[in-house]
Amino acid sequence: MRQLLKIAIFALVCTFFTACTGDSNTVLIKTNKGDITVELFDETPRHKENFQKMVKEKYYDGLLFHRVMPGFMIQGGDPNSRGAAAGAALGMGGPGYTIDHEIGQPHLRGALAAARTPNPEKASSGSQFYIVTGQPQAASALDQYERMKGIKYSEAQRAAYIKDGGRPDLDMDYTVFGQVVSGMEVVDAISAGATGAANRPVEDVVIESVSFK
Repeated sequence: MRQLLKIAIFALVCTFFTACTGDSNTVLIKTNKGDITVELFDETPRHKENFQKMVKEKYYDGLLFHRVMPGFMIQGGDPNSRGAAAGAALGMGGPGYTIDHEIGQPHLRGALAAARTPNPEKASSGSQFYIVTGQPQAASALDQYERMKGIKYSEAQRAAYIKDGGRPDLDMDYTVFGQVVSGMEVVDAISAGATGAANRPVEDVVIESVSFK
């Protein structure tokens, strides 16, 4: 009876804590250049749940950050990049589906966002993502983006764009679904690496594993 009671209590705890299922909003991206930890947003549930599914399936393990642009972002998640030969064209692979957009969060420095091909619905790739490095923004530039895009930044968002930077030109066009909470120095190091054709790093940047923390 006591053992049954323990099992019942454990099951009840598992109902309320994601650790029992292995899901978490905190994800560790281990690369051959260092570790990056990201926090997924509850405000973008479709993208969060899809990324969690990919983590559980180990979809990203062994893929590359195949596109790197200093002052902009680093991009990964193309399944065709696993074991890709030097010089191979990358960036068009995916799981065979897209995700309806959940646009709204700003592209501040460290933002985790969904890549996509051009489409009128702004639907996201089912697997490809990027992490924003960006550049510090002037207040006047933010004013201009607000007018152009019909948005209004909060004081905190404006302060972060001015102090730390980001890419407000991408706001309202791509879904941001998370944020780097540690390891931006690794993102910066990857961003600063030498690149060749199509902005692919000359030295492969390998996503060794992606797991929940």
